Amino acid sequence: MAIVRRQLVAALVAFLVLTLLTGVAYPLAVTGIAQVVFPGRADGSLVERDGVVVGSRLIGQPFAGARWFHPRPSAAGDGYDAMASSASNLGPTNPTLLAEVRRRAAAYRRENGLSPGAPVPQDAVTSSGSGLDPQISVANARIQAARVARARGLSLADVLALVAEHTDGRALGFLGEPGVNVLELDLELDGSHG
Repeated sequence: MAIVRRQLVAALVAFLVLTLLTGVAYPLAVTGIAQVVFPGRADGSLVERDGVVVGSRLIGQPFAGARWFHPRPSAAGDGYDAMASSASNLGPTNPTLLAEVRRRAAAYRRENGLSPGAPVPQDAVTSSGSGLDPQISVANARIQAARVARARGLSLADVLALVAEHTDGRALGFLGEPGVNVLELDLELDGSHG
């Protein structure tokens, strides 16, 4: 009985010590270091406008209407729901996904004044793994630029210059593809070009 009691006490002490170390001390230390070294990133890369948080540089959100660049479609919850981040989980041959992609492609072509058979960037018609990508491809942004320029009464060259200004390079210089942050681009358009 004494052996069992000793083992139970040792197990309980180990449980408490490890819980404090890995469940309290470590997270607090990492959070503290992150706050000191990367304060903006540690707080969610929030984007403010006139002192009001309008979004995060890391989370996509919807923009509708001809005056705005539109983000990648979202499968998160009812759309762009950060509390329900997820993909559609439909495979590439799933009839539901294929019908949705055809519907989105037709709408994208109509909205951007493209011919019925014009190629459409993949990220314009499919959602991402998280459903909340903040970026679109450069090709997608360049196609949308003409619509946004017309709607805002701007020159296409000016809008394309803003697209180039808000294009992020590859991660670490070689991973992934360059992308355009939709929130930052739309805020710039709204702030600089009404």
